[in-house]
Amino acid sequence: MLCDGASDRLRLGAAAPDLPPDGFHAVFAADPSAVRVALRAALARFVRQMSADEAGTMELVLAEVLNNIVEHAFAEAGPGQIELTISRDTLGLLCRVEDDGAPMPNGMLPAGRLPSNAVPVDDLPEGGFGWFLIRDLTRELSYVRDGSRNLLMFRLPLAG
Repeated sequence: MLCDGASDRLRLGAAAPDLPPDGFHAVFAADPSAVRVALRAALARFVRQMSADEAGTMELVLAEVLNNIVEHAFAEAGPGQIELTISRDTLGLLCRVEDDGAPMPNGMLPAGRLPSNAVPVDDLPEGGFGWFLIRDLTRELSYVRDGSRNLLMFRLPLAG
């Protein structure tokens, strides 16, 4: 199924292994406009199953993860694709994000530390805060490089 005439940017419902019928799966170009379309589609799929705060957390985490892939994994690699799979279970939303861009630095997730607040706002360093948010708002966060593919998995906890 294609979404909003974005046939060149988003492919929804493509075969995903072990995906329950109520899950979400999309393959899309690693570019900002395709990320926005995929993010809207993912939110639309689950928004009725969560509170407004949980939906905001989902949007923030997925936006950080997907935009990091576009900005860093494909910064020098050229065009590529991102694959996003989300399924719901009793503990929340299990998210799986795959891409064939550059690996994480040193093959590891960034630490994501908060910058010191002892400096003026204009002097705060770029980077790191997004990974702090991702680490803080998710559970079971893991990353592996499998051949030429990056695999990031995490859980977004949901109430009941």
